[in-house]
Amino acid sequence: MLFIISMASLILYSVPNSSFNYNDTSAQKSNEQIKNLSLHHLIKNGSPFQGNVSAPITIIDFSDFQCYLCNRYVKNTEPLINQSYIQTGKVALVFKHVPNRGLDSMDAALAAQCTNEQGKFWQFHNLLYSNQKLIDSGWVSKENLKNFALQIPGLDSQQFDSCFDSEKYKSFVQKDTDLALSFGFMETPSFIIENSNGSNPEMLAGAHPFESFKAVIDKKISGG
Repeated sequence: MLFIISMASLILYSVPNSSFNYNDTSAQKSNEQIKNLSLHHLIKNGSPFQGNVSAPITIIDFSDFQCYLCNRYVKNTEPLINQSYIQTGKVALVFKHVPNRGLDSMDAALAAQCTNEQGKFWQFHNLLYSNQKLIDSGWVSKENLKNFALQIPGLDSQQFDSCFDSEKYKSFVQKDTDLALSFGFMETPSFIIENSNGSNPEMLAGAHPFESFKAVIDKKISGG
């Protein structure tokens, strides 16, 4: 059974026995979904990630660059996850786009994914969140996104502009959003914490403190 508690922009998903309930799908579909969530598959298909490709645990972050709760997570929680788990090789972090906070969110997602093809996603990610303003106030207009890209050392601006202007990754971003919806995620940020082979996914929605992530990660690392 899936329990949903809605508190403004916070949704908590509590799953009995610490695993996602696949009872409403066939075994074949379950296996396919597990495969699609694996770290190897996510990286192969172009999702931005950081950490060791052999990390036993993966966190999938579904976020929007205009989301203030996502910004709070990035500033308060993600650095602790990075220090405690990513830098130690225990966790890999994967980013998925859910541009649902405003009209300009899609362009921000497209621009960020264009930086990923040059290996500059996380620099751009951090730059956007550090400069975040009110939703649809123009801070991630097309012009401003190109200006942000120019601030990334080593980024080929011509390649970026061509990628961005052509909306090269629009279908990619839509697939990210579809994946989020398939898990019932309606808010950002939302997270899946799983074994890196895609099995035993647990869902955490909202800008939770580090302790919430630590509890799930430590349990998985210990084999729980």
